[in-house]
Amino acid sequence: MNPHYTAIAKGLHWFMALLIFGLLALGFYMADLPLSPEKLQYFSWHKWAGVSVFFLVWLRLLWRATHRPPAYPLGMSGTQRLLAHGGHGALYLLMVIIPLSGWLMSSAKGVPTVWFGVLPLPDLLARDKELGKQLTELHFALNISLLVLIAVHTAAALLHQFVHKDDILRRMLPVRFQPKL
Repeated sequence: MNPHYTAIAKGLHWFMALLIFGLLALGFYMADLPLSPEKLQYFSWHKWAGVSVFFLVWLRLLWRATHRPPAYPLGMSGTQRLLAHGGHGALYLLMVIIPLSGWLMSSAKGVPTVWFGVLPLPDLLARDKELGKQLTELHFALNISLLVLIAVHTAAALLHQFVHKDDILRRMLPVRFQPKL
């Protein structure tokens, strides 16, 4: 079995990582801005990218279901494997739930979601101001959870690559960015 992920899996991983970091930065930046045309434009961009993540994660899950990832190194304990599977599962779950919570929040607030300003998406809920506020809080909390999980995921990859030296990080990096061991 190939010890590396496929080029498509690597491409989706890094493209979505960049997209998600951009979404997080934009989301935290725009949240406290006063209402203005600029803020509304940021919200549109945020929603476009969020919907894109929502669709891309399903593509990524389909790819993963049809293309087996490389096996973990033999030296990984059962506990480490369980934590790795759980962490990946939680990341995928958040990549589905966070955009969905944003879409639900927009629906409850009565603000349509129009993907790239062209494709209107259906409202998932009837307009409900109080529910919109609750969904805003949920969306924020889920994003904080994602940030924590990304930090743990990154720390684990670096720990395995540079302390355990078991190539965990290397198998997801494009060839030109792979560290020398």
